[in-house]
This record gives sequence, structure tokens and C-alpha cells, in this order.
Amino acid sequence: MARRRETPGERSASGKVADARFFGRSGPFTGEALADVAGGEYLPPRDGGDVNRLYGGIGPLQAAQADEVSFLDNRRYAALLDGTQAGLIIVGPAFAKRVPAGSAAIVSSTPYLAWSRVARMFHPAPSARPGIHPSAVIGDGAVIDPSCEIGPFAVIGESAEIGAGTIIGPHAVIGDGVVVGSHCRLGAHVSVSHATLGDRVTLFPGARIGQDGFGFAVGPEGFETVPQLGRVVLEHDVEVGANSTIDRGSVQDTVIGAGSRLDNLVQIGHNTRLGRCCIVVSQAGISGSTELGDFVTVAAQAGLIGHIRIGSKARIGAQCGVMSDVEAGADVIGSPAMPFREFFRNVATLRKLSKRPGKDDETSGSGGE
Repeated sequence: MARRRETPGERSASGKVADARFFGRSGPFTGEALADVAGGEYLPPRDGGDVNRLYGGIGPLQAAQADEVSFLDNRRYAALLDGTQAGLIIVGPAFAKRVPAGSAAIVSSTPYLAWSRVARMFHPAPSARPGIHPSAVIGDGAVIDPSCEIGPFAVIGESAEIGAGTIIGPHAVIGDGVVVGSHCRLGAHVSVSHATLGDRVTLFPGARIGQDGFGFAVGPEGFETVPQLGRVVLEHDVEVGANSTIDRGSVQDTVIGAGSRLDNLVQIGHNTRLGRCCIVVSQAGISGSTELGDFVTVAAQAGLIGHIRIGSKARIGAQCGVMSDVEAGADVIGSPAMPFREFFRNVATLRKLSKRPGKDDETSGSGGE
């Protein structure tokens, strides 16, 4: 008898995560083993329940079962603790006593980080399946580690180097001379030219790395393109979102610092330099020759003009227009960018002014009488 296929609605209603068709699974694991990985303190169930219980997966508080792990990181959802069936719950110290008596707990000062580590235990990133697909095109002199996975219709240019355990997705194009480090993941339709990538770099589908920067001079008969002779350097552990673009430098390199994360649809101009662990959120654009210090956050749809300096740990608000340097540690918003307090003070002042009765309000009559 054929098994009835679940509809998407049924799968969503079940509350289960990590569809086995798309995500690999490891485990089961004991609570103590998961606590070690999470870096938290393991607390067995207060009702004397099975301390040796094995956990086989993860789930949200409202749907997790006794053999699954869940977490709470936002007090807005604390009420869900009262009805959860999760066997193991990751919480902060403030909520440790609210964990149901029948559930074990992992107590961590950083519950979301602990959750991330536990989730990766159950669902590790897939490893490369060594081999080169027959439809891939490999240029002369390319050096590909035998442990790499090269997908269908991928193109590896002449003298390119691909490090151990790296995955090159279908239709990806790696240009001549490009160096890709070990254990990188390059998604479908990625293109990389004039670039060097460190280890554990992830490029999501459609990312474009190393194309010409936007450089031209104005001549008597129109625009004349300026040669773009730099590279793109992606340091270790950088992630670049889908359909994001990073231009190569003109006379120096465009550099994305180690550990930085770029969201989908981000534009990085030529000669830009990002420090370590920067965050650039979707649809933000950074013009050429701008420098960001370490741990800078650029929120969605922000725009930064060229040739400015953003100090370390500064935060640029959503839709912000940054036209001058920003000091280290500053929080700015608005266009032109200004400190948060000043911006909201200006907004409050405008609201007050708009509520004052004007001349037109005082003299207006019924008109129809």
C-alpha cells in the first residue's frame, strides 16, 4: 500500500524542523554531551526523571517532544515554558527555575549561542563528496585537492587552486588564477575572479566576487573606463549572501576581514576594506575606498559614500545615509547620519511643531455656510 504524501501544510502544522530530505542528521546525544558542546551547565530533571535520556533532534518550545531539545532566549516567549513537552531546554540563568520539572536544562549566559552549537551537533554542514562531475570544465594547470567536490557544469579556470574539502556548486565559475582555501562552500552560479579566498569561506548562490569596480574618467567625448587592477581578498570564515557583489580594487585590494558576514543583496565597492567580524545587512551599499574597523554593523538599506572611515564597533542604522566619518563605538541613524539621540530628538520636535495650530487652522470656517 502506497504511503500518503504529506502536504506542505501538514508538515508545517506538525512543528517539526529539519526535513530529512534537505538536512542531514547526527545523534542521538546525551544531555551532558550536549551541555559540553554548548558550554553550559547541565541540570537533570527535578522530578527525578531519566537522566540518561538520549535526545535525537531539536524543535520549538511549543512543538518539541520529550526526545528533543529546545531553547528560550527572549522573555516575551517565557510563557511557552509552562506548556512545553521538550525533554531538554536551553535557558539563561534567570529562567532556570521555570523549566518544567520533567525537563532537563542547559543553563548558559548566552542561550542563543548555546542553541547554535547544539543545532550544529544534530545537523552539521554536509561534507564534500570527493569527485569532479563529468560535465565540469577544468582549465590547464588547475590544482584541485582530491577531497574536493566539483559540481555539474562548474568551470575551474587555468592555474586556479582549490583547497581540501571545498565544495564548488553547479554552474559556479572560478576564474583563472583564483585561489580558494580549504573547506569552503561555493553555491550554485557563484562567480569568482581576481580573488583569493581563505579557509571556510561560504559564498551563497549567485554571489559575484571580483568583477570590475565602478571606475571611469570623464574625457572630452564621454566616459573612459579606468582599469581595475586590484584583487578581492576574503579572509578566513567570511560568508557572503546570495546575489551579493564585491568589486575588485582599482590599484589596491578590496578586503573583507576574517569572520565577517554579508547578507543577501549587498554591494561592496572597489578598494573597500572591512575589518574583522563586520556585519552588512541586506540591500546595504558601501562605496569605494571606505574603511570599516572591526565589529562594525551596517543595517539594511544603509548607504555609505566613498573615502570615509567607520570606527570599530560603530553601528549604522537601517536606511542610514553616511556621508562622513563615524567615530568608533558610535550609533548613527538617519540621512544624513546623526547620533541616535539627536535623530529621535529631531523627530520629536517635528511632531510637536506639526501639532501646533497654524494660521490656516485658526481662520478656517465652515466654508459652506
